[in-house]
Amino acid sequence: MKRLDRKGAITFLDVTSEDTACPIDRGALLARFHAEENGTLLSGAAAFAAMWRAIPLLRPLGLVARNRVVGAALEWLYVRFLRYRPILQRWARKREAETTVQP
Repeated sequence: MKRLDRKGAITFLDVTSEDTACPIDRGALLARFHAEENGTLLSGAAAFAAMWRAIPLLRPLGLVARNRVVGAALEWLYVRFLRYRPILQRWARKREAETTVQP
């Protein structure tokens, strides 16, 4: 997403760092994706949709996600994704470690 945000419209925060001020519990921030849009803290699919609206290329998708039915479907998918996120993270870390090992 950072690469798509060419205008720098999004401020990304590393909430794993103790130096980062967190507006809510750090554990809650790490459990789900969060974003702030117009002073409102959003989480899950709504947060992704807010991020999409900030990126011109993805803005149409973010606008469609404002529809109640579309937003509910995206949240349903996001909750299911969260079940598999730890497995995907382990796989990604393992793959990254394998590619950084020099023969």
